[in-house]
Amino acid sequence: MLYDVANSAFVLVVVTALMPIYFKDVMAPHLPAATSTAYWAYTNGASSLILALLAPFLGALADYPGRKKLFFATFLILGLATTLCLALPNPGQWGWALALFLCARLAWAGANIFYDAFLVDVTNSDRADNISARGYAWGYIGSVVPFLAVLALLASSGNLSQGLPVHATKISFVLVALWWCLFSLPAMRHLKQRHAVPASSTPVRDTLKRLATTLQEVRQRPKIFLFLLAYFFYIDGVDTIISMASVYGRDLGFSPSALIVVLLFIQAVAFPCTLAYAQMTTRMSSLHLLMVGIGVYVCITLLAFLLPFITLSGLRTATFWLIAFLVASSMGGIQALSRSCYSQLIPKEKSAQFFGIYNIFGKFAAIFGPFLLGITGQLTGDSRWGVLSLLPLFLIGAYFLVKVHKRSACGHSPVSSL
Repeated sequence: MLYDVANSAFVLVVVTALMPIYFKDVMAPHLPAATSTAYWAYTNGASSLILALLAPFLGALADYPGRKKLFFATFLILGLATTLCLALPNPGQWGWALALFLCARLAWAGANIFYDAFLVDVTNSDRADNISARGYAWGYIGSVVPFLAVLALLASSGNLSQGLPVHATKISFVLVALWWCLFSLPAMRHLKQRHAVPASSTPVRDTLKRLATTLQEVRQRPKIFLFLLAYFFYIDGVDTIISMASVYGRDLGFSPSALIVVLLFIQAVAFPCTLAYAQMTTRMSSLHLLMVGIGVYVCITLLAFLLPFITLSGLRTATFWLIAFLVASSMGGIQALSRSCYSQLIPKEKSAQFFGIYNIFGKFAAIFGPFLLGITGQLTGDSRWGVLSLLPLFLIGAYFLVKVHKRSACGHSPVSSL
């Protein structure tokens, strides 16, 4: 749970709040708005592509005894180093800034493969939903602390309504890296790999064989395969909205200070809402709750598309806040229950390997969504059409959830009504 607190600061402060605005306003101020938004989308997509290609092999290799923490630590250190380096590019050096951000996001996501795979080592199937959701919930509320420190630093350095102060923003990247490092220490010290495949004298060759076997095994297990198909589509939409929200808000004319306040609001509301999703698993199946979350994101997509058409300033602001509330209500629940539901379907001794497959679907999905939004926005010259292009992702994801077996290992109740 403390590692969720650690790495969520990177997502909130760097990925969602600062870097999108900093990139558009400081690193690439002379690029057209739709073009810089597209470049930001392409970078997010490229980091996901690289990880998707590496994840299955690394996950399979990490299932040997003692390897899971080694890979976790390697990606963690790389993430900390590249986050610190985000403070190096000067205004206008948007290419260098994007390259460093790509590496930092890649390392963050890579560490999460092995962190997620530890879920089977720290709890059992009966508590997986609760533990996973609590991790996400405490991550949301815990990351507010460095976010508030960053806000105080930025506010003391200039008028945020006129843009982000460069020097204070660079210091903020350093603060995030320090926070991430500090709250990673308990995981580095205490997490232990309980489930593993037998050690091998030829681990690379045997890993490739096991990976081929696992891919075949996924195809032969309908519950896992259908769940992964559903996850591919709906998490694509969720991740794209999270990573692109700030740049879309800037395109609509919302000030950096307004966007930062909204993001703080989302973190605070996401904490109790994620815990509520965990509590509801005692009365509803995880799959039912995932369907509820997808329905909320369908509403978010439609409202975000309609937002530019609203001409009244007060009504537009109120709608923007409504969208923020809806995002906060379900983003944690969807991510947490997806992780715990999947952990209950897979063989525990192959958890890193199967979470590598999970990340293939999640990261390839994260490529498709940003590229879809970026290309649509760039071709039309209007980002709102890119937002609308995300709607089919949620609908297709819901369709495949409906196709999941009547009785599943996810949750505690049958899902025949699906």
